[in-house]
Amino acid sequence: MSVLTDLLYGFGVAFQPWNLFSCFIGVLIGTLVGVLPGIGPVGAMSILLPITFGISPVTGIIMLAGIYYGAMYGGSTTSILVNIPGEAASVVTTLDGHQMALKGRAGPALGIAAFGSFIAGTLGLFGLMFMTNALAGVALLFGPTEYFSLMCLGLSLITYLTHGSVLRGLVMAGLGLFLSLIGQDVITGQARFSFGLMGLVDGVGLVPLVMGLFGISEVLLNLEEIGKKREVMRTTFRQLFPTTEDWRKSAKPIGRGTLIGFLLGILPGGGAVISSFVSYAAEKRFSKHPEEFGKGAIEGVAGPESANNAASSSGFIPLFSLGIPANVIMALLLGALMIHGIKPGPLLIMERPEIFWGTVASMYVGNVMLLVLNLPLISLWVQVLKVPYRTLFPLILLFCFIGAYSISTNVFDLYVMFIFGALGYVLRKLSYEPAPLVLAFVLGPLLEKNLRQALILSDGSLSVFVTRPLSAVSLLVAVLLLLTALLPFVQKRRSEVITEED
Repeated sequence: MSVLTDLLYGFGVAFQPWNLFSCFIGVLIGTLVGVLPGIGPVGAMSILLPITFGISPVTGIIMLAGIYYGAMYGGSTTSILVNIPGEAASVVTTLDGHQMALKGRAGPALGIAAFGSFIAGTLGLFGLMFMTNALAGVALLFGPTEYFSLMCLGLSLITYLTHGSVLRGLVMAGLGLFLSLIGQDVITGQARFSFGLMGLVDGVGLVPLVMGLFGISEVLLNLEEIGKKREVMRTTFRQLFPTTEDWRKSAKPIGRGTLIGFLLGILPGGGAVISSFVSYAAEKRFSKHPEEFGKGAIEGVAGPESANNAASSSGFIPLFSLGIPANVIMALLLGALMIHGIKPGPLLIMERPEIFWGTVASMYVGNVMLLVLNLPLISLWVQVLKVPYRTLFPLILLFCFIGAYSISTNVFDLYVMFIFGALGYVLRKLSYEPAPLVLAFVLGPLLEKNLRQALILSDGSLSVFVTRPLSAVSLLVAVLLLLTALLPFVQKRRSEVITEED
């Protein structure tokens, strides 16, 4: 059968009443999970996984998939409005999205996030249909050596995430890498830097760290201005949507973000979080006005939001074609399939076409549902900015409490959140940005694991990183990126020294 015939068959499966209802429930829950900071799609899917045991496999997978890409949509809302990432992949959206909201442009920011997510999600599905087997083969070329070099390339992008001093960005990255080492050794299982605290044996949680650095610190910063009036946009419903100029600026970022997210989403360890960081760095690099980033550039919203939604689509490629989960969420879906006696792999599309094509078709339907659900709510979300901050900040704290506690129901995570909240407040007062820390923290475990695996396989020889072509190219690009960022800084310092001597 042709792809079109297969897709029509998939729509026949997706439009069955129970499947259509489960798709709606999935994207609705996903949106709510994205809006509510901290819980994230992993927590929601873990809680709802037992529900799928009593329903058909295709219905369960459609619902779980809807939660995943629905959370990518909803995660931008609180990032833009109150500077709290609703989901880890939305951390980058806070950099420019919240600045747009402070300038009275929350509506266009939310609008371009919704439209960009829809476009990227839809294009990602085309890639999922036509390129599953080919692109899954590319992922097989990557071993521990290549992944280590790829992670180094990802870390080099930190130089493009900073808006001030490059050295401060590198310091934050170093702190993030150190924090990622806390917990059990990935090879020996021995506890490191836990200082005898049981709560640190499993490491520092990403959610408490993010909630503290962005949520609690934002509350503390705003409390300094609680007596001041906040200017809120006064606009008509039409003005809530992106203008023609906004679309002109966002078209290329959406395209680039879609491509970056799709390609990185296929690779294990890539996923939506790293894709959004890489997309932001790319937009800042390609922009003719990079100084506008971090001050409300709509490109800084369009690119990352498109990237994380494209990555949520392409993550299904290695799952369905090879049975390899590209990230934690795909691992949950793999577990759900195996519980139902279905083994993902090369024969899945042939033996169980209703699973593959039904899920793909439901994602088209789900993307339309999300667009219909989210666009009418833009004016409602913007009203959040009109709530007096003395009323709003207790609600923000409540969301942070729920988000940090709900993942592991561990009170220790609340202490961690407050510690990072105080740290984030001090760092932001000193003009140190938290985004490089978060990226390094996410990449740290992957970097260490692949480094040690590569060294074990090569009997401790470092030459393996430059003798393998893909690894060598990644490291070369990483070095070039660092040099292009550091050379202007060195030249500036040299000029200052010469001026002082004169």
